[in-house]
Amino acid sequence: MTTPTYATVTWDQLHRDARALATTLAPMGPWQGIVAITRGGMIPAAIIARELECRLVETISVATYDEEARGEPVVLKSASAAGDGSGFLIVDDLVDRGATARLVRALLPKAHFACLYAKPAGQNVADTFVAEVAQDVWVLFPWDTAPLFVPPIGRKIA
Repeated sequence: MTTPTYATVTWDQLHRDARALATTLAPMGPWQGIVAITRGGMIPAAIIARELECRLVETISVATYDEEARGEPVVLKSASAAGDGSGFLIVDDLVDRGATARLVRALLPKAHFACLYAKPAGQNVADTFVAEVAQDVWVLFPWDTAPLFVPPIGRKIA
């Protein structure tokens, strides 16, 4: 078994990327509302909603991961306010294999699916994304990590 490769996204980077996504999405609007895929899509959706001046933010809750183990996606809460998705923007943090995205797209077939990051196996499900991430990389988002004190290099030498 190989050791996973990790990429850490900071709060600053996440905010920059969410604003970049909003910049791309703005000319496609106006948007009637946003559907955030919980939990990862909630913070990007809030940033994008602010930037696009969109007040209607709905959520859809889909469980796919248990820690780092993947399973089949299950809808825990639907996005009833979005109807068939007409005029709505679906927002998530990352599309990996695309299982969650395909399920949500089937429920909201007329919505536009946007995410911050996309892996090759899921890119074809996203309508818009900011950056590609290698398939074998596990992305650590700011809510997955905690800042820790790191001693100065000089202390390690002494």
